[in-house]
Amino acid sequence: MAEASRTFHATLFSLPTFSPRLHFKLSYSHSHPSLHLKKARSVQRSISETKTMSSDTTLPWGCDIDSLENAEALQKWLSDSGLPPQKVGINKVEMGKRGLVALKKINRGEKLLFVPPSLLITSDSDWSSPEVGHVLKQHNVSDLPLLATYLISEANLQKSSRWSNYISSLPRQPYSLLYWTRSELDRYLKATQIRLRAIERIADITGTFDDLRRRIFSKHPHLFPKEVFNLVTFRSSFGILLSRLIYLSSMDGKVALVPWADMLNHSCEVETYLNYDKSSQAVVFTTDRAYQSGEQVFISYGKKSNAELLLSYGFVPKEGTNLNDSVELPLSLKISDKCYKQKLKALKKHGLSASQCYPIQISGWPLELMAYAYLTVSPPSMSKQFEEMAAMASNESIIRKDLRYPEIEEKALQFILDNCESSISKYSKFLKESGSMDLDITSQELQNRGVFLKQLAVDLCISEQKILHRAQYILKGRLRDMRSGELRA
Repeated sequence: MAEASRTFHATLFSLPTFSPRLHFKLSYSHSHPSLHLKKARSVQRSISETKTMSSDTTLPWGCDIDSLENAEALQKWLSDSGLPPQKVGINKVEMGKRGLVALKKINRGEKLLFVPPSLLITSDSDWSSPEVGHVLKQHNVSDLPLLATYLISEANLQKSSRWSNYISSLPRQPYSLLYWTRSELDRYLKATQIRLRAIERIADITGTFDDLRRRIFSKHPHLFPKEVFNLVTFRSSFGILLSRLIYLSSMDGKVALVPWADMLNHSCEVETYLNYDKSSQAVVFTTDRAYQSGEQVFISYGKKSNAELLLSYGFVPKEGTNLNDSVELPLSLKISDKCYKQKLKALKKHGLSASQCYPIQISGWPLELMAYAYLTVSPPSMSKQFEEMAAMASNESIIRKDLRYPEIEEKALQFILDNCESSISKYSKFLKESGSMDLDITSQELQNRGVFLKQLAVDLCISEQKILHRAQYILKGRLRDMRSGELRA
């Protein structure tokens, strides 16, 4: 799915954002600890229940991802509800997806959409079932779980909800990794680190649901019946939030679902974002290029890697188009290291662990990765520098940004190269196996899904492996020069 979001940045988790990446972290309430409660149980539950998760939920949820069946009703409702005349309209775009296309020539620098605040879904929106909203707010439920529950409540009311036309236009089964089964994640994404991120995100959402169920839903069964408020519907609702919420920095930092605006697709070649415009008192974006009539109009979901775009939105950009692409390289301390405990203590002091992942881009890798490599290969004689290396590896150090240890630099680079080549071999093995991978599916619908998911995984692995090959080339060149004495001199 490539439909819009986007620019969401909050203290809870990472979505397309104006700022550096934040960690995905769900919290139940403003006063309650973040939900990693009984994590092992939550992970196991999410694994078992994911196997049965499908588009066949108990709610009349949305439409097919490529469907225009509800587009006319959505546009009429929006117009009747205060959306001004538009220069864009919903249509099918490449690969059968939906998107907004120009209805007439649009110049660079034009403001578009002008969605009024009355059409935004926020934590302050009125509930069609006021008692449900009252109970949740009494328990200080934070914005994301609140909005997820709001969507379920409104969807269950069908035509009785003012949002029924919007909800019926939402994709019933997007391809974000939240909607992949555990077996699909294990099968298609075993070579890439995004698999673990997806499993952790599902576990966080499962833990959040378990806490809501235990503290609220189970105590008010007449308001939160199990056949409506369950893990399947909660995950579906959360998937919609993760792929469609917009962070409105000019509207006091509110997060909102913005009907119409969330039909915009992402392009790596544009840098324009949605935001609230105080002068027009509406959500707008300003085009950074011109569009001819019939052309698809784009925004940016943020500077995200291909893996992050797949995780939240269910698509991988065309090869070579995403200048912000990166691959997570896993690194680990060696348990056989005589200083293992001392190094691990230094890492833990700065919020790191014995195993860490760092992003590598075509243009290079961060200083933090190099610092971690230095720490890993450093001998006992450098124990006084362990603390400094660990601080730098966590980006907490404000000194020695040019951190270098010439006496162990060769070993550090070799350590990074070894890990790059280990990862490359995993990608090569998957890509070789994918050519003959038996989908073992009888249903034509599931067969099509399996083919599509496999292709997404292949596209992701090719892009990530290419970055690793580039890093491998650079590392080998530097090591060759060092060993020939050119850099030493």
